[in-house]
Amino acid sequence: MSLYMSSKESALREQIVRVGKLMYDHGLIVGVDGNISARLADNRILVTPSGLCKGLMTPEQVIIVDMAGNKVGADNETNRSLRPTSETRMHLEVYRQRPDVGGVVHAHPSTAIALSIAGIALADRMVPEAIVNLGLVPTTEYATPASEENVFAIRDLIGGHDGIIIRRHGTLTVGKDPWQAFVRTEFLEQVARITFMLRQLGAGEPIPAEEVRKLLAQREAFGFMRPGELAEFADVYGTSFEDQAGQEPVLAAEPMDEESLVKTITALVLERLRQ
Repeated sequence: MSLYMSSKESALREQIVRVGKLMYDHGLIVGVDGNISARLADNRILVTPSGLCKGLMTPEQVIIVDMAGNKVGADNETNRSLRPTSETRMHLEVYRQRPDVGGVVHAHPSTAIALSIAGIALADRMVPEAIVNLGLVPTTEYATPASEENVFAIRDLIGGHDGIIIRRHGTLTVGKDPWQAFVRTEFLEQVARITFMLRQLGAGEPIPAEEVRKLLAQREAFGFMRPGELAEFADVYGTSFEDQAGQEPVLAAEPMDEESLVKTITALVLERLRQ
């Protein structure tokens, strides 16, 4: 890499490559599927190249685009002939709407896609980690991949959600950086697998409203709550959660870091599945 590259750019390139390899190794993408991006500056976005296996990518192959999607910055011998991902417009729409977002991941997880084709939503079979880390996960109408239609499909949803299922196509997750966006992709696909298993078992009810209140308090305490989410949860559960706003977390006397929270929630999920 260039000697003139900033430490921030270098770190983000390395993170994008690491996320791409994990996505490929974990079966969240196959072949040349998927794309990843990171906010480098207000008008500069790092994006993965088109037509390249993300599991075999190198940091030098990541491309810089401006907010119009034009390739900018100094080329290197590795990425000179590469083009930005065909889904660049979708990524840019996220960054325009979400100044809090520093990373975007678009994956093709098979269970989430299958459920979207079958018309099965995740919102009616919520599990704890979905509530805390993702919130509600809507499904878009079908749109042609890599088209302006795809941008329209996510436009009205991404402002209030950290994870979206794009019908028949894949998932879109966001975070403070590509790593957090990737973690949310894994959470989303795990929830999809659990939803699928519950359908096969012919059992499973939404978490009771009082327990949801506790989880929403944790979500708010971690700063994950999005505008309008309480009203959406009220629609799903048929009860108001407006009194949750501003409350302290119910379950934790001491604040938990994100790793501890994930472990706690996973234990709750396993315990519920054993019942």
